[in-house]
Formats: sequence, C-alpha cells, structure tokens
Amino acid sequence: MKPFLEIAQTNRWEFILPELTLAFLAVVLLILGMMLPRRESNLMAKVALCGQVLVIGVFLWDCFYLVPSEGTPLFGGMLVHSFWGQFMRGFLLLSSILVSYLGSIYLKKQILPRAEFYAISLLVTGALMLLAQSNHFVMLFVALETATIGFYVLISYCRQSPFSLEAGFKYLILSALSSAILLFGIVLLYGVAGNPQLFASTMDAMNFVELGNFITANSQHLLVQIGTVLVVAGLAFKMGVVPFQIWIPDVYQGAPTPITSFLAVGSKAAGFFVLIHLITGPFESMAYLLVPLLSVTAGLSILFGSLAALSQQNVKRLMGLSGIAHAGYLLIGLVAAFEVEWAVGAVIFYFLTYLLGSFAVFSVMAHLSGVDDENQTLEDYTDLGQERPFLATILTGGLTSLAGIPPLGGFIAKLLIFIVAFRAELYVLLGIAIIGVVISIFYYFAWIREAVFYIWRSPAEVEAREKRQQRDWPELSRVHYITLGALVTATILIGIYQGPLTKILFAN
Repeated sequence: MKPFLEIAQTNRWEFILPELTLAFLAVVLLILGMMLPRRESNLMAKVALCGQVLVIGVFLWDCFYLVPSEGTPLFGGMLVHSFWGQFMRGFLLLSSILVSYLGSIYLKKQILPRAEFYAISLLVTGALMLLAQSNHFVMLFVALETATIGFYVLISYCRQSPFSLEAGFKYLILSALSSAILLFGIVLLYGVAGNPQLFASTMDAMNFVELGNFITANSQHLLVQIGTVLVVAGLAFKMGVVPFQIWIPDVYQGAPTPITSFLAVGSKAAGFFVLIHLITGPFESMAYLLVPLLSVTAGLSILFGSLAALSQQNVKRLMGLSGIAHAGYLLIGLVAAFEVEWAVGAVIFYFLTYLLGSFAVFSVMAHLSGVDDENQTLEDYTDLGQERPFLATILTGGLTSLAGIPPLGGFIAKLLIFIVAFRAELYVLLGIAIIGVVISIFYYFAWIREAVFYIWRSPAEVEAREKRQQRDWPELSRVHYITLGALVTATILIGIYQGPLTKILFAN
C-alpha cells in the first residue's frame, strides 16, 4: 500500500486546473448548443472567448500562487513542473484564443454547428497543454492521440466541402501511420530498458528520468538507437518536417482556416516542445545519433519548403509549404541545443514571432475568404491595399515578419537561430538557412506585391482591373481592428525591443 499512497500524494489536481477548466468550458458549450435556439448560435463565440480569457486568469494564478519547485513530479511522475512547460501552456492558451477568434469569423460564413467546433478546439488545447508537461511515455501518447483525434474531426469539419473531407481522410491515414511508428519506438525502448541483463535496467522505462539513466548507460545499444529514431520520426509528423511533410499542403488547404492556423502554430509548437523535452532529457546522450539525423532533416525541410512555395498560387498551400521551411529553422535551433545552452530560448522566441506573424496572415485570410475558403489564391488579394488598406497593412506586417525583414520580430528570431547555429559550428546548416531566407523573400513578397504594389502592373492588368466589378470586401468591427492591430504591434515591438523577453527566455 505504501507505494500507492506515495503516488496518491503527488496527485495535485490544482496544478492542472487550467486544463480542467478548458474541459468544463467545453461541456458548458455543448450544453448551451443543445439548449439555445439556432438564431442564438453566435453567442457560442462570445462564451468560448470569454471563457478562455477566464482560463488565462486561472493559468496565471496557477503560475504565481501554486509554484512547485523545478522538476517536481506530479501524478506519479506522469507530469513534471518546469519553466518551459509553463511557458508552453501559456503559448497554447494564446493560440487557442486566436483560433476561436478566427472561428468566429469563419463560422459566420458557414452553416455548421458552432458549439461542437469550439468544444473540440478547447479539448484539443487541453490535450496539447498536458502533452507539454508529459514526463512519461504513457502520458505523452494518450495526450498526443487525444489531440490528434480532435484534429481528425476539426480538419474535416466543413462537411459540404470535398477538400475538407479529403484533408481529414489524408490526415487520418498518415497520422495513424505516424502514431504506429511512435508506438513501435516506445515499445522498443520499454522492452530493452526492462531487460535485467543490461546495465541500469528499470521496470519503469516509460518514465523519462528512469529511461534517461538507462540510455546514458546503454546509448550504443542497437535497439536503443532504433527506438530513439522511431520516436523522433513519430514526432516529426506533427512538426511537419521532411520526410514526413507530404500531408501538409493538402491538409492545410482543405481544413477550415482557423484549424489550418491551429495546425501551423499550436500542433507544430507542441510537437517541437516534446522533442525539446526529450533531447534535453532521456535522449541527451544520443547526441551522436540525433545531431546528424536532425541536421539532414533541417536542411532538407528548408530547401523543400522554400523551393516548393516559389510556384504556389493557393495561399493556404503556400503557408503550409513555408511552414515546412520554418520547421527546418526551428530544427537548427534544436540541433544547436546539444552544444549551446541558450538555444532552446532562441527556439521559443522564434515560436512567439511565428505565432504573431502567422495569426496576422491567417486573420486576413479568414476575413477575405468566402464560403469555399480552400480556393483562395494570390489573385484574390489584388489591390487589397487600395480598397482595404488596414487589412493590407496587417497582411504585409505578418508576411514581412515571417520572411525575416527588420525591424519586425521575425528578423530577430531568425538572427538568434543563425547565432546559435554559428556558435554550435553548424556552418552548412547556417548557409542553407540563409539561402532559405533569400528564397522566402520571393514568395512572401509576391503576395505583398499582389496586394499592395500597383505601380508594377502592366497596362493590360490595369485595364482588366478597371473593368472588374468592385469586390464585396468585409467591414471590420472595432474588435477586429484591435485584435489585428495588436498582433502586428506586438510583432514590431518584439523586433525593436526584446530585452525583457530575452531575459526571461535565456535565463532558463
């Protein structure tokens, strides 16, 4: 009985109060969906957004008033308290609020259930937040699959769109494959670590601390090497890096725009954070294997994503392909983390700027899309700056930050990645990253040119524009102006003055 009592004492439910609140809010939304008449369905967005603001308050209270020491195991070692885990929880909550904001725009144009959309999004967010704190392979797999099942539904949520249904089916098939690869790797590590004939064997090989001790003592064992590679490969699907990127263009195009943004930012960030937790924990002694493997993956991701995006006209596919390149830059930071202590801080800073830039662009896409939002092309943004200058400004700010143009936050983020790559002597990857940035300027600025720069139009294009009927651009409310303005303003402020933020990130 004593071991069970010791485990029970670590079941501190107050430390996962934000996740519990998200689940409760999801249930409330489902109940309201059943009780309220259809004409009141717009109320769902307000309840979801206000509820998540409340969850932010619960999260801040959880951070400042319930502060266990760094590395404290919770729930029998299933979860662990860490600075980066707390930071990632806040990041995912912010992503969820912005996804719900985009959902409120998207669902006004669709005849789709509101309550279920927000409820599933909240449950996926809660699962990703638990994933960010996982310290045990059982917890990791359960949280990851909970989020993945939610994404199955959300990606194919627009049931009348064949693109959305196709995207959901492709994500289902390929995600199941990645889950099988991940599970096979976990089973191999569990089996070999429980072998009593090997040094430092343990019966609790699912626990990251115990597994780390075993791997350190047996890092050259073949099954350990294969299991490590398979676990990383399973996570690589969530991150969208080569060679597990094949699903991204089709799924990004077919999924509703809010869910595309969720996949691009929230899901990608969670996958990267789990990998950070592994390479700085149980897989730290596998640097000799992971550094060359991740280096090749990073270089190929940058080159593939950048070159494939050059000829892309569909803007959702363009964002997906460019996201593959961004994943490559982030992988460079992870490779450098084996040598440079503050490289993890650079990766997290990159994610913050990526969140701001991506949601700024996706917000403009959500406002300008019609019922068939999967068919947005660069041509749809022609003369946006002349007819809707505010939206054009937001779009330009988001794209230039993603391209890494000063003085925006994306420039500082890429600069930090370049610095850690140089410090870690990753000169080949640094050269590939610079080439990727140069290429990205072409496809990002092709979009900006279409929206803003009228002076480059040929006489035939000018004549065609004059003959074209005035488009029905959306009118923005004060909330939209504030939200979109805040995203770009934050991007500019981080680019100009990042002192307090870097002190927090690089001190841990």
